[in-house]
Amino acid sequence: MPKIITENIAGFSQHYPKVAVIVTASAGGKDNAMTAAWHSSISVNPPLYGVSISPKRFTYQLITESREFGINFIPFEKASLAAFVGGTPGQEINKFERLNIKKEKPLKTGVPILKDAYAAYECKLVDSKAYGDHIWVVGEIVVVHLLEEVFTEKQVLDLNKIKPLLYLGAEFYATTDKNSVRFVKRGI
Repeated sequence: MPKIITENIAGFSQHYPKVAVIVTASAGGKDNAMTAAWHSSISVNPPLYGVSISPKRFTYQLITESREFGINFIPFEKASLAAFVGGTPGQEINKFERLNIKKEKPLKTGVPILKDAYAAYECKLVDSKAYGDHIWVVGEIVVVHLLEEVFTEKQVLDLNKIKPLLYLGAEFYATTDKNSVRFVKRGI
């Protein structure tokens, strides 16, 4: 079957699916949350994590002010929460009050940690740099929160116990098929 080759790159989305996370921030007595699919670990030592955020986002303003942010991994069952916080401007409403989003107390930052997250990172901002129309925000992970029983002894997410939220693009969400997991050894 032949592939389509195009230079019309607008709205490229072939790199999906990606795990959707909820990025949280707090500054000046205001909390906010936004959904992001463009995020990644960057370094193990020190533990660095990055997320791509539009500078127009209220969450970005709070991160710039507080110099910290949270990364919250939520299960597939919370897809409607991800869609709402991703599609609602934080300057207009308090998303935590409107959706009755439960928070847990952070340990080393002031960022909201979502009670529904199966894992979360508290991050201190170490760098941010503009790339095109987004800012790559990098934080050092200073605390990890995790629901231990949904991970195996090797710290791999147990798909029999949790369904991670995957973003497919164009406002579609999915999850993994636990029967598709297989170990493939690297190398020759």
